[in-house]
Amino acid sequence: MGASNIAYALLLLVLINLSNHNIKGIEAFHQIYENLQSESVESVNHLHRTGFHFQPPKHWINDPNGPVYYKGFYHLFYQYNPKGAVWGNIIWAHSVSKDLVNWEALEPAIHPSKWFDIGGTWSGSITLVPGKGPIILYTGVNQNQTQIQSYAIPQDPSDPYLRKWIKPDDNPIAMPDYTMNGSAFRDPTTAWLAKDGHWRTVVGSRRKDRGIAYIYRSRDFKHWVKARHPVHSKESTGMWECPDFFPVSLTDFENGLDLDYVGSNTKHVLKVSLDITRYEYYTLGRYDPKTDRYIPDGDSPDGWDGLRFDYGNFYASKTFFDYKKNRRILWGWANESDTVQDDILKGWAGIQVIPRTVLLDTSKKQLVFWPVEEIESLRGNYIRMNNHEIKKGQRLEVKGITPAQADVEVTFYVGSLEKAEPFDPSFTFKPFDLCKMKGSNVTGGVGPFGLITLATPDLEEYTPVFFRVFKDTSNHNPKVLMCSDARPSSLKQDRGPLPKERMYKPSFAAFVDTDLADGRISLRSLIDHSVVESFGALGKTVITSRVYPVKAVKENAHLYVFNNGTQSVTVESLDAWNMETPLQMNDGAL
Repeated sequence: MGASNIAYALLLLVLINLSNHNIKGIEAFHQIYENLQSESVESVNHLHRTGFHFQPPKHWINDPNGPVYYKGFYHLFYQYNPKGAVWGNIIWAHSVSKDLVNWEALEPAIHPSKWFDIGGTWSGSITLVPGKGPIILYTGVNQNQTQIQSYAIPQDPSDPYLRKWIKPDDNPIAMPDYTMNGSAFRDPTTAWLAKDGHWRTVVGSRRKDRGIAYIYRSRDFKHWVKARHPVHSKESTGMWECPDFFPVSLTDFENGLDLDYVGSNTKHVLKVSLDITRYEYYTLGRYDPKTDRYIPDGDSPDGWDGLRFDYGNFYASKTFFDYKKNRRILWGWANESDTVQDDILKGWAGIQVIPRTVLLDTSKKQLVFWPVEEIESLRGNYIRMNNHEIKKGQRLEVKGITPAQADVEVTFYVGSLEKAEPFDPSFTFKPFDLCKMKGSNVTGGVGPFGLITLATPDLEEYTPVFFRVFKDTSNHNPKVLMCSDARPSSLKQDRGPLPKERMYKPSFAAFVDTDLADGRISLRSLIDHSVVESFGALGKTVITSRVYPVKAVKENAHLYVFNNGTQSVTVESLDAWNMETPLQMNDGAL
């Protein structure tokens, strides 16, 4: 993933504003700070550094690249600036783990060194090729700023650490032809071997405002040919970065599928990262391996309003199939929401979210996500609450743990929905708008109720994660809104009037597809100093927020459950744990 054409991006931002899609313009492409990208970091500010999330000791990171399980180790490659805390000088950094929790940093895998990548070694993937071992597919940038697909191989495939990588001289393997946009052609996916004996990979692109996923085929993993038509494309979506394409089972809701699995009992997922909006969306649909066509199902939007892996600060995600436990795992990048000046002062920028399992929901209409079970090994001190009724305006403090570094699971019982606010389906309001208008302090009928994280006792600072239940006036079904609202999260003053000088404090939101048939809804939040990852209704809706409190930090942070609805809500169960810091957190070669 690289810097976009600024003129193109600015044009599309005008269209976005006209369409009222609530897109924060400054987020629409990587800002290039040539005078800052090689500014060395003399010291690291630890105030908002995470305790159990993946991040290097210092400097900038972004996209996760080609996670893979190989010879007893999980390998994570990721985009990294070894010289500064802003985007630039991008290489493939490399870390390994036996448990997805404790990480050891190794020397970088690849960096710009050849004519086909001298301008950058950007995002890609890794594929386990029988008889050859792991092979990296990645986007290189040449001296003319043309984006080119290349490959790298391990110097010693028998080395479980995969310490050394080679870029063969027969690179590149794919260049844009005369019909394609050479400045928008990147991020090859993990490849899969089809029954016809050809490997296939998907590469993201755009033509004018149309997002495109090209498919390439190869028999030997060296000579690749573009298919006559894209596997899928969509107008008015712009550049498709970091595509991901994988099957999910329609009958097994507990295990993942490898990429080469094809059968009548599957659907496929196509996820793309929209360069314009810095959001991702995905569709579920049918893939025909004979025609190499993907057709999304008709019951979910194919575009900006589509389903998302995460409705918050989450981008450039990548899944992989974990052969060890027969599961598909999702990695994603959460960028900073403070200013570039803040990033430089603290000496670091970017984290990877906690890896999540990916499954098809039993409704077969969407995916569900859940933190990998290994993260529970970090749980320490534990407290539990049962059957606490919370009336309108009440909040109950969760004591006995460290609220700034915690894992909280709570089940709410709401009972009757008679007091739920009416929701007119003709409303043009999107979840983002509703959350802004009806925040955690705005009294409703059923809700708002949920958690107040990273809070001061007087609520000068707090980040609420909550539900609000509406009743659809057309069919009387519940419409459940989930919000993670960063607006009250920090007392920190903006550095100036320009967007780049202001902290980004959005009210992220989404609807949760649940009918509340038994009157219950669950919420899990992973809280880690400057990040709150929240999973509603067992992972049907996920929202990640980045926040930077001034007072509600470390031992001064507090955690509450609350209700500001006129109907009482019962905390049927609440389980909360301290989260310990891993014994080994990515120290080493970086």
